[in-house]
Amino acid sequence: MIEETRQVAQDSRGIIEPAAFLRRHRLNRYPAGPALDGLISWFWVVTWSLPPGVTHTQELLTHPCANLYVSPPEPTVDDAHPAPPVAELEGVVLNRSSRRMAGEGVCVAAMTTPGGLGAFLPGPAGEYNDRVVPLGTALNTDDARLVAGIQQEGDEPGKVAVLRSALENAVRPERAETARQVAAVARHAETDRDLRRVEQLARRAGVSARTLQRMFAEYAGVSPTWVLRRYRLLDAAEAVRHGERVRWALVATELGYSDQAHLVRDFSAAIGSTPAAYAGAQAG
Repeated sequence: MIEETRQVAQDSRGIIEPAAFLRRHRLNRYPAGPALDGLISWFWVVTWSLPPGVTHTQELLTHPCANLYVSPPEPTVDDAHPAPPVAELEGVVLNRSSRRMAGEGVCVAAMTTPGGLGAFLPGPAGEYNDRVVPLGTALNTDDARLVAGIQQEGDEPGKVAVLRSALENAVRPERAETARQVAAVARHAETDRDLRRVEQLARRAGVSARTLQRMFAEYAGVSPTWVLRRYRLLDAAEAVRHGERVRWALVATELGYSDQAHLVRDFSAAIGSTPAAYAGAQAG
């Protein structure tokens, strides 16, 4: 059983106000494993225990990925008792997302790679953008069995192993190779700061820009340009969190924005505050 964990302190990209999150939750990350390498970025488990009557709403700037998870549903105002966990797929979220939590709970999840979701689906990944659906509806998994299996496990690695096994069985072999190709290109977009345009990504992949755009539309659900810009926004938010000075004009130029104001507007729409206000909140 794979038991390696990756703490959020090493990488909080996507978690808005990570310090507040860590005061109320525990988050561990686990590797995908050989069979899902290139399709799943990592598994993650969040646990929380809040006092009666206390709720926490966590805002997220999601990676250009989908999440496949088993978790208690979000509580409503009238909830007197926690609802049983459900298995769901959340597609790529194009703007901010939020999650409301109360009481005690555990969420066991897998974050796909950009493109990895396409290996589990018969059609375009974009059909699930900004949507949450039962996992079995999209992946043909036995959700009741999956939820029960996770609940029976007493520790996090065991719970992750149950979800890992279900996803390994859900992979469509005829689509896995192309999904991994898209994920590899997206990895370049994430890590190589010299890549700024779709044409550069296409040359790296050895295909035409039009072909790459079609591959991303089918397997990632978003365009290569959108992936590039989302990763740079995540990087910028993480840099601000660590108190680093972000040269916004340079970032805007690298990403092809007409001016710095357009980048700041995108950051504000994604994060919910201007870069200066977000930096001040992190320092506080």
